[in-house]
Amino acid sequence: MAETHAPCVLVVEDESAQREVLKYNLEAEGFEVKLAENGDEALLLVQEERPDLVVLDWMLPNVSGIEVCRQIKADPDTRPIPIIMLSARGDEVDRVRGLETGADDYVVKPYSVVELMARLRTQLRRTRPATMGERLSYSDIILDAGEHRVFRGGKALHLGPTEFRLLSTLMEKPGRVWTREQLLDRVWGRDIYVDTRTIDVHVGRLRKALMTHGGDNPVRTVRGTGYALG
Repeated sequence: MAETHAPCVLVVEDESAQREVLKYNLEAEGFEVKLAENGDEALLLVQEERPDLVVLDWMLPNVSGIEVCRQIKADPDTRPIPIIMLSARGDEVDRVRGLETGADDYVVKPYSVVELMARLRTQLRRTRPATMGERLSYSDIILDAGEHRVFRGGKALHLGPTEFRLLSTLMEKPGRVWTREQLLDRVWGRDIYVDTRTIDVHVGRLRKALMTHGGDNPVRTVRGTGYALG
């Protein structure tokens, strides 16, 4: 199993040629890609797949990209998902409208694929820093995603691949309470069946590893819900 799951990007574009170009380039960069060709399909996939980022075309049949963006950002569960809006409308008023609807970035067509990838990575560094090889820190714990190493109080810790993914997820949002189901999706992936009690076993291993050289237990159990860091 891979050490970290590639971020999932949902591409919403009604032109098949554009969809395939984006899919090809995103997969070449190591991303998992889901495709939607209209707004209704996009909204369904956002609920089912919970992508890490949405690349959204403004001009879609039936439900417009602006409306898709509005609905994603109106739902507290999907609001944190970054949205990059694609549009042939380069006027400032349109750009402002897109951003005011909740889009995190706005790219005018025709665009450079290299520039789009750079903007996409910028958004993912903000929301999923561990997958971008960033260095995360919380209290006296440092996780170096690029080198796949963890330190506490300056001393190296040995974590298995699953415990590493678990810790990186918790460290991306300190204080956030993750349900067992959310952790299963993020750490094991949606296509793998794992009993939720498996989470408890791996959290126990993670706690033991984090306390190898002493120190408090930083992983908090939220009764009836799941776990949080701090």
